[in-house]
Amino acid sequence: MPEQFGHFINGASVAPSSGEYFTSTNPATLEPLYEAARGNAADVESAAQAAQAAFENPAWRNLSATKRGHLLRRLGDLVGENAEELARLESLDNGKLLREMRGQLASVPEYYYYYAGLADKVQGSQIPANSPLILNYTQREALGVVGAITPWNSPLTLTTSKLAPALAAGNTLVIKPSEYTSRTVLRLAELATEAGFPDGVINVVTGFGAEAGAALVEHPAIAKISFTGSTATGSSIAASAAARFIGCTLELGGKSPNIVFGDANVSNAAMGVVAGIFAAAGQTCIAGSRVFAHRSVYDELLEKVAQRAQSIVIGDPLDEATELGPLAFAAQHQKVSSYVDLGLSEGANLVTGGGRPPVDLPGYFYEPTVLTDVDNSMRVVREEIFGPVAAIMPFDTEDEVLALANDTNYGLAAGVWTNNLARAHRMASRLEAGTIWVNTYRAMSPMSPRQGFKSSGVGIEHGLESMNEYTRLKSVWINTDEGPVSDPFVMRG
Repeated sequence: MPEQFGHFINGASVAPSSGEYFTSTNPATLEPLYEAARGNAADVESAAQAAQAAFENPAWRNLSATKRGHLLRRLGDLVGENAEELARLESLDNGKLLREMRGQLASVPEYYYYYAGLADKVQGSQIPANSPLILNYTQREALGVVGAITPWNSPLTLTTSKLAPALAAGNTLVIKPSEYTSRTVLRLAELATEAGFPDGVINVVTGFGAEAGAALVEHPAIAKISFTGSTATGSSIAASAAARFIGCTLELGGKSPNIVFGDANVSNAAMGVVAGIFAAAGQTCIAGSRVFAHRSVYDELLEKVAQRAQSIVIGDPLDEATELGPLAFAAQHQKVSSYVDLGLSEGANLVTGGGRPPVDLPGYFYEPTVLTDVDNSMRVVREEIFGPVAAIMPFDTEDEVLALANDTNYGLAAGVWTNNLARAHRMASRLEAGTIWVNTYRAMSPMSPRQGFKSSGVGIEHGLESMNEYTRLKSVWINTDEGPVSDPFVMRG
């Protein structure tokens, strides 16, 4: 029987109030991995109460910002010390390559170190007043209990991008991880306790969105929601948060353009296209799924991308030789497959891929797929697929490709490949996306802010700016004049 894991509430593993568990499955082998607690409103209530009590507890509330930073640094150390275990757990849970997860786990501690340094840099300012006897200053303070809902594609990294700044600012949290990838978030909570965070500061309720997730969003103790996931779910969360006048940070979907100009190094651009759409089996919100190639290099780029797509080694994600693992779960596999079928029915041409590869494993594998003869009117180009499917289109002029690239409901990221410095700056200025990469793709850092435009999100993650997402601003006015206060109804000359 698979090992069972409870919620993590108030520093301990807690059985689900309903007594129900659900099974997480290895997407490569389809074997059961473990059972996680199936959370509901009662479990969220327990976690929220623990988080609220911890927020009000002097052990956390009166802890200096510098000491909060020490705890974050220690947590970063522990993540690094346990990186191999965490990488393996995550690879088993969502099918991403073990070697890719090792790379991610090498960078995750840097997030904790970065926000550890920011913890005691949150400060206000003195505001000039009309009278020398009036002192006006601002201060930033923690919000309270933050509800974090995290996705399945990069559970530790994307949980950390919420957890670290929220803790640095002095908040407490209730985290609801994806039902497909609960294990590493639970393990992270255990490591936080080992690092010395007081009980109740970090709580994890596992389960399904309609049950645990919805209860968390609607809980009255929650002062802010931070969510990464689909645009449709994000819209629902934003509506719920607005009804209660609480804030939300939403990192949502994308349909990012990757643009290759005629003067670009085509070999480099082809590798950038491959990295942008086939890495992690295309299961990233920043995937460069819409590829625009200048007509002068279109055939060459298409050939290079298709050749590399055909040579990608698909197989067991734990195997060091594997370059592409499975999709994360059955519904995702069906979604990708149905979108490719839809694209073909719309008139797209299948250059390579489009089906299940010959892999000696029963999991949710899908071939790297390249589609041509597509345009911006097709659903396969307009809607997020979240899989290894590239749609490649030619263009002739800079203005034309800008119009095509911006003709989307999304605005998360964009790539530009050119050796023309002036063009690079023009494109970066005019592309409607929160992150622009020039002659690279998928570069990221905890120090660099990320924001989605249009339907790709609300608010900022990473960077100095993210600290404002987890604090509120207070303006304080002090009258230093100890003399009598004048009667407001007596006119003064």
